[in-house]
Amino acid sequence: MTSRRPALFALILDIVLVVVFAAIGRATHDGDVLGPAGAGLATTAWPFVVGLLLGWVVSLGWRRPLAPLRTGLPVWGVTLAAGILLRAVSGQGVAVAFVIVAAITLALFLVGWRTVAAIAARARVSRSA
Repeated sequence: MTSRRPALFALILDIVLVVVFAAIGRATHDGDVLGPAGAGLATTAWPFVVGLLLGWVVSLGWRRPLAPLRTGLPVWGVTLAAGILLRAVSGQGVAVAFVIVAAITLALFLVGWRTVAAIAARARVSRSA
């Protein structure tokens, strides 16, 4: 039986990074990260958090949670597509510039940390060999 820790760690980190993405956007455009009664951040983040969870299901992310290509890319793609779609149907903005910034930022966040982890793991294996 394999440990569930890497998957839980990866999922929590992904959620935190998606919320950070939403917070950065709110800070940049609204100046108030939390918004009225603290609901602004939740309103901004929820479409992407739902997309992220869907991405984990679609990619079977718990099987290889640290894999940049096998897990990171599909999680990123589904998070982006579902997040944009959910923003649109919930009446939030989906300007082309926002979609581009979201695509780049979420790629850096969701694929980037996995790539760094993979490089570090390879370096560790090389040193011990």
